[in-house]
Amino acid sequence: MRWWDLEQVLALENDLFPEDAWSAGMFWGDLAHARGPRATRRFVVAEEPGPPGEDGRITGYAGLGAAGGLADVLTIAVARERWGTGLGAALLTDLLQHATAFECDEVLLEVRVDNIRAQKLYERFGFEPIGIRRGYYQPGSIDALVMRHQVHGTAREC
Repeated sequence: MRWWDLEQVLALENDLFPEDAWSAGMFWGDLAHARGPRATRRFVVAEEPGPPGEDGRITGYAGLGAAGGLADVLTIAVARERWGTGLGAALLTDLLQHATAFECDEVLLEVRVDNIRAQKLYERFGFEPIGIRRGYYQPGSIDALVMRHQVHGTAREC
């Protein structure tokens, strides 16, 4: 993800998460740590090709943060018309590969307790529930299910 992607990313973010969408500032803050030799973030977009000479349309995006052997899925989103196509799985695969590159031993995430579709995706990738964060998603005070995935193949010794 680059700065010029943010307009489309924010439009998709607001469509999918109208009550608790990330702001432009939140994306900018994390993108500032996604480049260079000391990067601690990974952001990726999925884009459908546009007409010749024009940018394509972003249909999904995902972000990962890493520090001290632990990674967090910061965000993952797929346009509704692309649900069920494997795009979410492709984005998550990219994040997990980068968790390995960041030498992380485990990956955590929070998912709304009412988002069964996402929970099933995460379970297919080996994420397991480890707790609940009460009232995590605001407004609305929706609980978050915390899930963990043990990363195999990291360069660190356990």
